[in-house]
Amino acid sequence: MEEGNAPSWHLFLLAGVLLLFNTIFFKISVSGPWNSTSFTLGVQGLMGLMFTYISWYRFSFKRKGLVPWLDLWNEPKSSAQKELFIAILFLILAYLLGINNLSLPVPTSLILSLIGLLMLIQSVYVLLSVTILSDD
Repeated sequence: MEEGNAPSWHLFLLAGVLLLFNTIFFKISVSGPWNSTSFTLGVQGLMGLMFTYISWYRFSFKRKGLVPWLDLWNEPKSSAQKELFIAILFLILAYLLGINNLSLPVPTSLILSLIGLLMLIQSVYVLLSVTILSDD
């Protein structure tokens, strides 16, 4: 896509940041159909993460979508190495939050573990695809 045709990412970032700030700091929530304000707050946090991811995708790749295909990456090997490092940091942070109960919601370490493991899987896939499993 050309630069002029790139989709808007600003509103997704704003919505994601607002939902995440509400989940972590303000904790404004309704009971919802499941009669649980904490569950609604968790759903708001997951929606905030989703909107933030969509914003990052649109900003990084200048197109709509959710899956960062390998052919969209400029330098897959170095990007995957950075992603692997960040994935390990996410897993360490999830572990530390799991053993130290701060004022964050209880499943925060579980969500961070999920994000870290997904990043780990993707980075290993990319590294294998451009090295050992490469057609070149």
